[in-house]
Amino acid sequence: MTTEQLLAAPALPTLRGAVAGLPSYVPGRRSAGADIAALASNESHYDPLPAAIAAVADAAGTMNRYPDSAAVELRERLARHLGVTADEVAVGPGSVGVLQQIITGLCDAGDEVIFAWRSFEAYPILVELAGARPVRIPLDQAEGHDLDAMAAAVTDSTKVILLCTPNNPTGVPISHDRIEAFLQAVPSNVLVVIDEAYVEYAEAGSGPDSLALYRRYPNVCILRTFSKAYGLAGLRVGYAITTAAIAEGLRRTALPFAVSALAQKAAIASLDAGEEMEAGVSLVRQERGRMAAELQAQGWKLQPSQGNFLWIRADDELRARLVDAFHGAGILVRAYQGDGVRITVADPASNDRVLRLLAAHAA
Repeated sequence: MTTEQLLAAPALPTLRGAVAGLPSYVPGRRSAGADIAALASNESHYDPLPAAIAAVADAAGTMNRYPDSAAVELRERLARHLGVTADEVAVGPGSVGVLQQIITGLCDAGDEVIFAWRSFEAYPILVELAGARPVRIPLDQAEGHDLDAMAAAVTDSTKVILLCTPNNPTGVPISHDRIEAFLQAVPSNVLVVIDEAYVEYAEAGSGPDSLALYRRYPNVCILRTFSKAYGLAGLRVGYAITTAAIAEGLRRTALPFAVSALAQKAAIASLDAGEEMEAGVSLVRQERGRMAAELQAQGWKLQPSQGNFLWIRADDELRARLVDAFHGAGILVRAYQGDGVRITVADPASNDRVLRLLAAHAA
């Protein structure tokens, strides 16, 4: 093309610089056959709760209608479940959807969001998309949050701090006392989001009593999801507990009708079937403990995980070797360049396949 032609060519739409430079969110690889063990995404490997399936079937006949955009019934049910008011509840398409509402609602261009790294991979993407600046604080030697370093990183530009407990992908929780001390060191105008996507899998007392912290520190926001322990990953529904003023702002920033009527009904039914959910969680905890004990006996060094997954710290050479071995064995895992491999705890048969493979690659 000549210079004259280039000059005459019409300008075309372009992406915002912030969008063009974003890293892509990398989901866990999907299963492509009956013999594939899909352990790359931290979804439940047990069937959805029967009550949730029944609720979806019942609501399917109304899918020609828009859902309640304010999710009033679900918010009221969550409020009763957690001992708060419906005005303190905001819902969205998974906890990541609610987190996007949080960052959009609180951050202007140039504001800072602090989080541990490595942690949930969507954090920097959502921050950069809002035009804010991600501040990554390296994990400590125990694969957990370095809260002292995070507190020291707070500036006048800090608007939000994200605490993931248990942390994804390392599985390490943050204790109640440590978070409370952290909150005492952080300015009260900074929103501290306690991301508890995996809280149901944690042993009692391993992490914080986040509701107690919220009642004492109004700059706390609790973030949870129905995607994991409740088995509703395919329906996309999560929620935040925060002050009424912040929650109202989150509802304003939400995409209208983002949480389907089927998802809302399934979430309500799942809350009503809490004992069945706990039974499934207990199975995961048992398998997690069994796998961790055997892997440690094989020589693998693991931090105790409180999520529905296990974390193997690995340099790139070991990571590549493990990923190749898992791929060859028909097992999908989640690899993080420069950091390690995360393996979702699944059914006993799939877990046994993991144990046999890692036994052959133990140091």
